[in-house]
Amino acid sequence: MTKILLLSDTHSHIDESILKYARQADEIWHAGDIGSLAVTDTLRKIKPVRAVYGNIDDTNIQMDFPLNCRFKCEEVDVLMTHIGGYPPKYNSRTKTMILENPPKLFICGHSHILKVMWDKKLGVLHMNPGACGKHGFHQVRTMLRFVIDGEDIKNLEIVELGKRGG
Repeated sequence: MTKILLLSDTHSHIDESILKYARQADEIWHAGDIGSLAVTDTLRKIKPVRAVYGNIDDTNIQMDFPLNCRFKCEEVDVLMTHIGGYPPKYNSRTKTMILENPPKLFICGHSHILKVMWDKKLGVLHMNPGACGKHGFHQVRTMLRFVIDGEDIKNLEIVELGKRGG
């Protein structure tokens, strides 16, 4: 059983409200727009981090993290990228990857809109944790946490961190 904290769009922001949940996870996954390596360096001191770079991330972050990250967590095939769309409106870059070899879990960020939905046709669960940083148009800072137990994804929780400005 692996407890996951999924976050995105920190835009260089890290604070105790994020770190509190990071300490409770087994792994931390960041779906891009990290903003500063200080964010992932801080998270790496707490737990293992898997991350992708986003459209605001500079070359230092791009050298540390890939555009796409495909991996197995226990028995769950995961594909994570920053800009990916959502079922069935995947963007052209991710659509080919998903159609040719559907993951069980497809994660992206970018929109700052928390969204969890099934692609029933392909059997893919899509997650976007929203944004936990303070830059953007979102009103409430959000993350997701869940458990991967063998081939099961369960105990999904929305974590609200309060208003963007506060």
